[in-house]
Amino acid sequence: MLNWVDLGLMDYETAWDVQRQVADARARGTLDDTLLFVQHPHTYTLGRSGHIENLLMSEAERERLRVAVIITDRGGDITYHGPGQLVIYPILALGALQADGRLPQADYVGYIRRLEQSIIDTVAHWGIAGRREAGLTGVWVDTPGGPEKIAAIGVKVTAGGVSMHGLALNVDPDLRFFSGIVPCGIADKGVTSMAKLLGAGCPAIDVVAEQFRPVMGSLFSKQLHEVALVDLALTAQK
Repeated sequence: MLNWVDLGLMDYETAWDVQRQVADARARGTLDDTLLFVQHPHTYTLGRSGHIENLLMSEAERERLRVAVIITDRGGDITYHGPGQLVIYPILALGALQADGRLPQADYVGYIRRLEQSIIDTVAHWGIAGRREAGLTGVWVDTPGGPEKIAAIGVKVTAGGVSMHGLALNVDPDLRFFSGIVPCGIADKGVTSMAKLLGAGCPAIDVVAEQFRPVMGSLFSKQLHEVALVDLALTAQK
């Protein structure tokens, strides 16, 4: 079974707390694998490999635009989250950890590749040719100006072998906010969105989420089940 819940527009730290509760319940076996769908207000997050010098927007400008900055425990460098971006947090039991407390490398890389594939398969429905970029994580598209990233990925695996954090697909965010950072620490490649590529033909974000869910279910061989947030929270707190 693969639960899914729509968190709507939720601030990053509240959604992170929901993730922790759900991951804890999943590790204890009191909750099935779960997908959390969410949009965040304007937020820059720095992962475990983050470099503060990749945050370019001044503090005064961030205050004016009400952009939060949060240090997280996911992998990767700095990225942007905001309205119009579909963020998906898969809380999945990935398996037993090794003696060093890490997921076996093959399993970890395989998980990242399935996340990338879920994005590639989803955007392909609208004729977008997403692909991987050698040596980098995420999903990219070829443009006249070179490769541009349409989706970022950053994950964590808990001590219980459960995945947290996940992926962010640019459906129709305000791409100007990416100029306030060096996205994912990659200075020589741009960022794009479905709206930039499709124009007026860009689907609404809830339509993209609807297309994504069965793709994820198929990749992980799970039957989908919608769950209300209140039910997930109560279950996670048992």
